[in-house]
Amino acid sequence: MRRLRRPGAGRSAALRAGVPLVSVVLAAAVCGEPTAQAQAVRPVAGAASAPAAAATSCADRVYNGMTQAQRIGQLFMGGIPATGAGATDLRTLRDQHVGSVMLTGRSSAGTTATRRVVDGVGGQADTVSGKRVGLLVSTDQEGGQVQVLNGPGFSTIPNALTQGGWSTSTLRSRAAGWAGELKSAGVNLNLAPVADVVPASLGTRNQPIGRYYREYGYTPDVVASHSGAFAAGFGQAHVMTTLKHFPGLGRVIGNTDTTANVVDSVTTTTSSYLTPFKSGIQAGSPFVMISSATYSKIDAHHIAAFSPTVIRKLLRTQLGFKGVVISDDLGQAVAVRAYTPGQRAVAFLSAGGNLILTVKTSVVPAMAQGVASRMRTDAAFRATVADSVHRVLAAKASAGLLSCG
Repeated sequence: MRRLRRPGAGRSAALRAGVPLVSVVLAAAVCGEPTAQAQAVRPVAGAASAPAAAATSCADRVYNGMTQAQRIGQLFMGGIPATGAGATDLRTLRDQHVGSVMLTGRSSAGTTATRRVVDGVGGQADTVSGKRVGLLVSTDQEGGQVQVLNGPGFSTIPNALTQGGWSTSTLRSRAAGWAGELKSAGVNLNLAPVADVVPASLGTRNQPIGRYYREYGYTPDVVASHSGAFAAGFGQAHVMTTLKHFPGLGRVIGNTDTTANVVDSVTTTTSSYLTPFKSGIQAGSPFVMISSATYSKIDAHHIAAFSPTVIRKLLRTQLGFKGVVISDDLGQAVAVRAYTPGQRAVAFLSAGGNLILTVKTSVVPAMAQGVASRMRTDAAFRATVADSVHRVLAAKASAGLLSCG
């Protein structure tokens, strides 16, 4: 969750690996205005190739001006407490050139105080050719029990199951308001909506989603329409969103944050439970988060986050996703505890992932070292890293976080 490229060999290695160099940027800042019929959501009219091409060109210029350490840093999203980062985390973010942060935990300090936290972290972001490379600043602002930011200026957002009972036009309108609150606090990326479908027969026995009423409904159509409406409202307010947790955590029992060897033995590459992801991708979702469960009928040998079959074949090729693939937490989740931090980072990137999320910022140095080490000996991996950095930078450019004027 990024790369160096030689003009000839790097490009051919990337193509052989099935990793096209980014040419189209799908970001809510330029395309994310689905129609009111949320099941048939389309990018907004006027989200044309010119802004996307300009964003890509800007990303190329910033990339070319970066050191290798700066490029590697763009592959990481480090967690910091929403109430304020400590000196150690700030130093790690700065020293490792970390290009994205996630506000974690819980805060009731409100929008103004949160903005101060964000501005403080952003003030130490890298500069390239004298211009600051803006941070992606994310959080979990789904609603219900999963709402990191609270207090003055923030609405109390109901859980997704409640949101799923509203009309799509109502949800879209309210989501635009919630997005505006995040924007005023300096947050430009929400790690939502949840596109997982929990069958009614499983309900709250589903630990990661159903237990907390994080699903918009119990059928693929309802989840597709309402996750689409949520994303459309955020796009309207120019805050990016993330479809999660591909290819779905709705049909498991265990929670990958707290449990190892979580297996979905039902979902296939043609499952109707992929419908919310398909429609969200068609509507222009700029980010998709990958689950850390294993899907035995898709790839029984790797967790999804480490699976080229899930990321390259299913998500990229079959569903046509062109944006940024972000991991679920690879820092302290029990699902990945059997791997060293360096192994986690390399495995995710090798599988086709682009942005490595770790709620535990202290593991970033070991992860970055693992990436740099593999780059020294593996030309195909260098091409993979280059593609990921380009995708992250292109998303930043279309969100107005890069300056190329």
